[in-house]
Amino acid sequence: MNIFRLAGDLSHLLAIILLLIKIWKTRSCAGISGKSQILFAIVYISRYLDLVTTFISVYNTFMKLVFISTSVATIYLMYVKFKATYDHNHDSFRIEFLLVPCFLLALLINNAFTPLEILWTFSIYLEAVAILPQLFLVSKTGEAESITSHYLFALGSYRALYLLNWIYRYYAEGHYDLIAIFAGAIQTILYCDFFYLYITKVLKGKKLQLPA
Repeated sequence: MNIFRLAGDLSHLLAIILLLIKIWKTRSCAGISGKSQILFAIVYISRYLDLVTTFISVYNTFMKLVFISTSVATIYLMYVKFKATYDHNHDSFRIEFLLVPCFLLALLINNAFTPLEILWTFSIYLEAVAILPQLFLVSKTGEAESITSHYLFALGSYRALYLLNWIYRYYAEGHYDLIAIFAGAIQTILYCDFFYLYITKVLKGKKLQLPA
């Protein structure tokens, strides 16, 4: 554990809390991509299957359970409780175009050819692109509410902070994982345009708009 990883975890947790607050308080999931939420649920479940085989720490176990449970809860709110507010028409990204390549890549490039390791690698690749349906939805609708923008910024910050965590671990511990670093870099790059718009518009009180 180091300050970058802790800050990354807290940023990730903040993103989830902001999303749940947005849905619950407005009684609406307008502007939120259910497909991105499904992808994130797949990421957490496939990555944290080691919960049944390995114990690292109470903190580690708690955070894994939180991410799995909140992702499932978000899907329930979007597809069951507030289903009438979900924008099916604009949330039209074909997630199979992300799932299949990520799984095939995990079969080809991994640290060990075992079921848990392949699923972990698959989750790393998939997380890098899981936000694409959300960005696609924002682009199609033309703008995002401020709380949705805060959610996306916190989510992007989480991965950027994890990049700093890996850099720190390399210099402090001599530890590195090229798969995680590469996927994390791709994920952060996907957020760069959003980060710029967030800083120049949302923080000045304007609505965020992405080019169609």
